[in-house]
Amino acid sequence: MTTATKSLERRRRQQQEVAMQGSEVKPGRSQTGSVQKHLNVGLVVGGLLMLLTYLAVSLPPHVVIREVGQIMDHNIKAPHETENGKVVCSTAGRSYDLSDTCQADGDVRTNGTALSVTLVPASGSELERREWMITPYSRKLDGIRKVTVTQLQDGAAAVPCTVTHDVPAVLFAIDGYAGNYWHDYSDILVPLFIASRRYHGEVMFLITNIRLHPQWPVKYRAFLRGLSKYDAVDMDGDAQVRCFPRVTVGLRLYKELSIVPELVPGGRLSMADFTRFLRETYALPRAAPVSLARDQEPPHKKPRLLLIHRGHYRRILNEPEIARAAVAAGFEAVVAELRGDAPDAEQARVVNSFDVVLGIHGAGLTNALFLPPGGVLIQVVPYGKMGLIASTAFGWPAADMGLGYFDYDVSVEETSLLEALGPEHPAIKDPDSVHRSGWPKVFELYLAKQDVRINATRFAPTLARALDHLRRSH
Repeated sequence: MTTATKSLERRRRQQQEVAMQGSEVKPGRSQTGSVQKHLNVGLVVGGLLMLLTYLAVSLPPHVVIREVGQIMDHNIKAPHETENGKVVCSTAGRSYDLSDTCQADGDVRTNGTALSVTLVPASGSELERREWMITPYSRKLDGIRKVTVTQLQDGAAAVPCTVTHDVPAVLFAIDGYAGNYWHDYSDILVPLFIASRRYHGEVMFLITNIRLHPQWPVKYRAFLRGLSKYDAVDMDGDAQVRCFPRVTVGLRLYKELSIVPELVPGGRLSMADFTRFLRETYALPRAAPVSLARDQEPPHKKPRLLLIHRGHYRRILNEPEIARAAVAAGFEAVVAELRGDAPDAEQARVVNSFDVVLGIHGAGLTNALFLPPGGVLIQVVPYGKMGLIASTAFGWPAADMGLGYFDYDVSVEETSLLEALGPEHPAIKDPDSVHRSGWPKVFELYLAKQDVRINATRFAPTLARALDHLRRSH
């Protein structure tokens, strides 16, 4: 039984406890093999069944682990199962199900001023009037303007169309945690890909809340154009009554920064399909890492490693030393800061030129999406039993992307908290007590106030394993 399997077995035995503790992982341990074997429906059902109490207390409110069996019991219909002339909605009525969605097929009319979607019944149909209030963001958060979805009983009450479209539409909000790079992808772009890819560009996007994030559509213009041949509609400023044959309201999130193929409406998609779409959309040239075959002529190039620089909290304080360690291990190492305001396509091309991305837990690791398949993500996990959060946000998604994944757990001797707080502080002596106090305290101590100074000698085996993975990937 592998270490990962034993850990999952322990978690299952702890289901009735008040809280669950994240597992400690040896530095440099690769999760690629075990994760790739188990990250299917069986793993999610058997291995990711976590206590709701633990999710509420120890995990951040925007990172949730759910199991597929529960989602599938929620009776969500795929588009091909939806009857024409009806609305099918699924609302986030359970703590593990974060998303509201509705799909209306038939004579569907949108009103931007009222932020409403109305299904008008066909003549002679017998529908009861129904109404839903839908949060058009993949996480049901307070403060997001809801869409009123109505199924009319009498078509005579419908407002007439001013513009008629012959393609379906997807309505969603740029809201919630939008603007954070990881959330942009996990909460909006990946779910949008799932909702719209089956239309092969013949779909319109109706976007609300653009006024609060005016640069968001600019940053992701190429991505949106890759999914839709049509200009997006700013719903908040749209005075038209638009008619569509189908409208999907809201985006559904099943798994953080990833896709559950079995739950994709209209056909199976995977993260391999998503990263392939990114390479096509952003014209990324590399679909495989550098070859390290020993018999290659001429001699192989060194693999390139990108060490992501952070200019604020959660910094790696000895970046030059770690870069030298990477060079000594056999890499060409580059330290660079990836700007959040850079066009996404521009940043994607930079990252795609590397074979390995290395960085401390944070939104910058989302750039692993642009690595060539078979590349490697190395995540430095901050001190404080942050392993489960780190794996949920990046470790398991990396495996779904077809990347090698290695994590490095920061020891107490490597964290700045030891000097700042002292060895007797609960954050040092008893991380479990910090987790029990709730996410705000976890974030404050282990993410917002912590820098790390990595022991290059202790880190060397992680670099060696990453290099070996690249060597074996060909």
